[in-house]
Amino acid sequence: MKSHLFQTLGRRELTLTLVFCGVTLCAANCSQVAAAANSNPSQGDGLKPILQYISSAWDTLTRSMSECQSLVDPKIKVAPVLYLPAGFTEPIAVQKLARECDVRIEHLPIEIHHLGEVDTTKIQSPGLLYLENKYVVPGGRFNEMYGWDSYFIIRGLLRAGRVELARGVVDNFFFEIEHYGAMLNANRTYYLTRSQPPFLSSMFVDVYDAMQKSGHADSAWLAKAYADLEKDYEMWNRNPHLAGDTGLSRYYDFGEGPPAEAVQDESGSYRKVASYFFFHPAQADTYIVESQPGVAQPSTSGSSYTLQVCGVSSTMARGDCEERREFRLSPDYYKGDRSMRESGFDVSFRFGPFGAATHHYAPVCLNSLLYKTEKDMQQISRWLGRGADAAKWNQRAEKRKQLITRYLWDDEAGFFFDYNVASGQRSSYRYATALYPLWAGLATPEQAKRVVKNALTFEKPGGLPMSTEDSGAQWDLPYGWGNIEMLVVDGLRRYGYNPEADRISYEFLSMVAENFRRDGYIVEKYNVVTRSSDAHAELGYKMNVVGFGWTNAAFLELLHGLPKEAADRLEAEQNRPLPAAAQ
Repeated sequence: MKSHLFQTLGRRELTLTLVFCGVTLCAANCSQVAAAANSNPSQGDGLKPILQYISSAWDTLTRSMSECQSLVDPKIKVAPVLYLPAGFTEPIAVQKLARECDVRIEHLPIEIHHLGEVDTTKIQSPGLLYLENKYVVPGGRFNEMYGWDSYFIIRGLLRAGRVELARGVVDNFFFEIEHYGAMLNANRTYYLTRSQPPFLSSMFVDVYDAMQKSGHADSAWLAKAYADLEKDYEMWNRNPHLAGDTGLSRYYDFGEGPPAEAVQDESGSYRKVASYFFFHPAQADTYIVESQPGVAQPSTSGSSYTLQVCGVSSTMARGDCEERREFRLSPDYYKGDRSMRESGFDVSFRFGPFGAATHHYAPVCLNSLLYKTEKDMQQISRWLGRGADAAKWNQRAEKRKQLITRYLWDDEAGFFFDYNVASGQRSSYRYATALYPLWAGLATPEQAKRVVKNALTFEKPGGLPMSTEDSGAQWDLPYGWGNIEMLVVDGLRRYGYNPEADRISYEFLSMVAENFRRDGYIVEKYNVVTRSSDAHAELGYKMNVVGFGWTNAAFLELLHGLPKEAADRLEAEQNRPLPAAAQ
């Protein structure tokens, strides 16, 4: 059903001037907290400067509850507050932090067992959630421990031999599950309404495998992991995280209205969304609602916007105007926007414009990750000697594989697509997550062959972009992200497509290294068409964040996987003059 506003205003055959304004918008300019960067990498040292940068960055990006810098939140301008779980004894390190950093220490109002139990709007001062161990942040505006970022960061830490730090990060997620209800988007109070893509079992298995290889297997930790991972897994397999009656899962944020970090740190973004939907009424669906005069709006309704229709005069006289009308983005839009943030892919047009329909889809990425979780739990059960549990997890994995094939596999297109539960149809949006089933190992050899053939048609000079659509959003064309390049390459290698994996790895590595020589730092995303770090996404937050956790990890992992001759060629390439910067 289309918005009544569009039905009444969208079809008038007049020459019009539209005045589109925000009524109440919170503008906030957020300063970046960047990792220390070498502004002049040495020439003639091959890959040594970038590898030194990455090595030192693990410490630069490490945070703990004993350091003042951990409390800083570049996204929200408030006095720092550190929150402990309800009833949790205040550790000595926290008492010291309170004195040295002039920070207020509070306890959460209730014990939390599941996401959505606490109304975050009632926590008057947003703040950092306490974690027991050190952790590595992505960088810049992301100065907390993130869910899916940490999987890729952990792989980088393990490649660098930082096993204890990696284990501490995993233990922090177990702490979140036990005290905050789930693996969180990140450890801030305003993230208590959502999780992120469930990579936690993969984190644990990778760390435990590294511990086994070093002769430090810990059976008590294994049993603890089993219990916490099962609890987190079950969240995705009950309402409201179920995707209709498909048997698959969906992303879903328990909060309402615009999220706090978007209101303060992404100034003007929702005005652009509202403007887009007004000028694209066929895509507006239920995302625009007209405000009724004299009717009070709830605090979760977001900003108001005005529309005024004026005639264009051919003289100096001002054209006549209709009365201004006020409208808002709908609760369903904000639910989709929040759920898109749980997916990690914020912003993309993959789940409709601006991701507004995210909560109406069974996504390829999420369900591939849950299949991987089921297979990981099967392995953990075997390590624990629980044969019956291992069989149960294998049955769950096989069932999910069948459902993924039924709902998400398009045999005609030879591609995995997300499934729209509301319409009962698969999407046709070609997205890099079509390679997740290869990474997870659930694709058949024939499916893998066809996905590789079709997905690599949108390969670019700097690697694989997220999609074939240049929507202006940072998770679409022309941008490539190190974390997804890692998964793509892993999936290709798993099914024996090593030449393709080598090629994409080299493209991405050479692009990152070239820009590092020019900039002196590593960033979160790159324009893989122009091979540039100068990424100007029109939609979402504007900066290209310096740091950057998962790009650092991707560089190490992809470099490690390259054949020696390719790695030598990449090394030699760094000693040549820089090519002219792309325009």
